Amino acid sequence: MYWGFEPPPRRATLVLMQRLYSSFGRGWPGVGLLTLRVAAAITAFHLRGSALGRSSMVVIEGALALLLCAGLWTPMAGSMLAGLAVCTAFSATGDPWAFILPAAVGVALAMLGPGACSIDALLFGRRRMIL
Repeated sequence: MYWGFEPPPRRATLVLMQRLYSSFGRGWPGVGLLTLRVAAAITAFHLRGSALGRSSMVVIEGALALLLCAGLWTPMAGSMLAGLAVCTAFSATGDPWAFILPAAVGVALAMLGPGACSIDALLFGRRRMIL
């Protein structure tokens, strides 16, 4: 109590579900994000030379490519692509600089979001309430 007034109740700081992106690009920006997602999916299939086993690497690459093409869980899939590219860069025997571009594309997708042409936009997009 402060000077006879009770402070308002505090809200819980733990948010169970937080939006990962604030908007879904429509029009040309949405087409650009779709193109970026497809290019990242193609790149995910061509990451080679990781310390992971061959079969596990193919499964991870395939799952990432499908998630990115469909636009489902795009921020998580982009982050996983970036992490996979960095791990491959450190464990590959070839040129590690070749994996910087897939890592940058994954980080960009994680920050920009999926765009309007995605499953994320259908599941978590803007809602209209008619009163």
